[in-house]
Amino acid sequence: MRLSRCLAPLTLAAALALALPYDATPHAHASAGPSAPNLFGAACRTAVTGSHVVAYCHNPYVDTDRVRLHIECARWWDIDTDSAPVDAGPALTVRLTGRCWKEVGSAWISHQKVR
Repeated sequence: MRLSRCLAPLTLAAALALALPYDATPHAHASAGPSAPNLFGAACRTAVTGSHVVAYCHNPYVDTDRVRLHIECARWWDIDTDSAPVDAGPALTVRLTGRCWKEVGSAWISHQKVR
């Protein structure tokens, strides 16, 4: 009998906790914690073939991502280029291309949030 007397308050507390509506739980309205992160940015793949660069950027998020392809050429006399900005809207894939006269030194993508 002693065991049942010890378990009675615990059983009652568990039953009350399960019977409460979801919004009544203490953690449901806690606003003191950090907010959810704002997910942004297209995922880009860049391929260099000889003197040509091709990049595909896919934006899986709601906010539009303005992407640009930047190419730095390997030769000092070769002109580095920046592509025109292209808006990658939600669930869209965009293609960016560029080239050098000779070898490509490096290529990268920049991202800008469109307001």
